[in-house]
Amino acid sequence: MNDVLDKIKRFSKAFNAKLPAFFKKTEGYEKRVIEAMEYAVLNGGKRLRPFLVSECAKLFGKTEDDAFFAGVSLEFLHTYSLIHDDLPAMDNDDFRRGKPTCHKAFDEATAVLAGDGLLTYAFEILADSNYDEVVKIKLIKLLSQGAGAFGGMVSGQMLDLYAENAKDEKEPLKLIENIEKMKTGCLLKYACEAGAVIGNADDEHMKALCVYARKIGQTFQISDDILDVIGDEKKVGKTLKKDEAQNKLTFVSTLGLEGARQKEHILTTEAKDALHIFGDKAKTLRDLADFIVEREY
Repeated sequence: MNDVLDKIKRFSKAFNAKLPAFFKKTEGYEKRVIEAMEYAVLNGGKRLRPFLVSECAKLFGKTEDDAFFAGVSLEFLHTYSLIHDDLPAMDNDDFRRGKPTCHKAFDEATAVLAGDGLLTYAFEILADSNYDEVVKIKLIKLLSQGAGAFGGMVSGQMLDLYAENAKDEKEPLKLIENIEKMKTGCLLKYACEAGAVIGNADDEHMKALCVYARKIGQTFQISDDILDVIGDEKKVGKTLKKDEAQNKLTFVSTLGLEGARQKEHILTTEAKDALHIFGDKAKTLRDLADFIVEREY
């Protein structure tokens, strides 16, 4: 796991160094929303999603530079979702990545606008990128679908709100899996799809990466649910044990701690098996599947 963690840290350092250039300075009163956007983006984070875009693109002979703009747009969109998710009307969190959430560092209205700004900026970055026009259109379409309300991340967020009051849900595991598939899984799937699109992958290789993404999406959420129960707040960087306090449906509340651990280990094996078509080229992606389960933050 240390090898892939070192790779993520090296990637993150190089990736982060390029991000401040995306925030144009202005002297008008509107600069506050840009400052809030920049604060949220540069406020730490593993950069797992852009790393995933890059590693999937590498399978097809592409470089980190080739994957950069797709990674930036995805990270900005992901950050928008975190800003809104932390709002009082949603999860009502005071800390994100060990620092005050955007609405705490600024104010609630500014945080809403900062999220809106990052969402729209994500697509502007793709439109202005140097990708082939066909690739641009595919990336924009896939990201729109992954983030949207028709089976995408917004749908998952709505289901997550519903689940907070679903006390007598008849099929709790099915509900939780649907929430994860859309809320967490869709953007992880897009990260793999984006790398494949940039690499001009054929259908067979694209399908393999989508299966891999589906499995690691589930393990990522299960790992988050486990960390909420047994994690270290200083390492995780946000308030823990909220799920139990809110009587929220999670993989742990439904399967129990050991059952959740067993499920994530099964899914990790399936994720790695999905990559057999790539042979040794997919070693980092296999190691990443293990990292997601073993991470402490």
